[in-house]
Amino acid sequence: MRNKKKSEIGARALGKNIRASAIKIRRITDRIRGCSYGEALVSPEFMPYKTCYLISQLILSAAANANTNFGLDKSDLFISEARVESSAYLKRFRPRAQGRGYPIKKPTCKVTIKSDSNFIGEIEE
Repeated sequence: MRNKKKSEIGARALGKNIRASAIKIRRITDRIRGCSYGEALVSPEFMPYKTCYLISQLILSAAANANTNFGLDKSDLFISEARVESSAYLKRFRPRAQGRGYPIKKPTCKVTIKSDSNFIGEIEE
């Protein structure tokens, strides 16, 4: 076993019950994964999708969490993980012919943005 453990210091932001399809949000998160904080914050502004604003807010939240909880500088951060998971469907019914109801499924998803610092330190137990 090794005596010294190296780990990346970082924080995360979690967005729950976002009312959009997971596929549509993955278009954005695939482009920002691995980018620096500044680049990840600017790139969704130039994409023509409505969920770009939500992703930008999560990036800001992850950076604020890293700054508040760990005292990290925002210029040293990068997006290490951007994960999108499908969540429960909102189920609605639409009236159809002859008194029938037609189900409408409105998808929701959960987004996790994790930001790590380029600083690699040692953890003492």
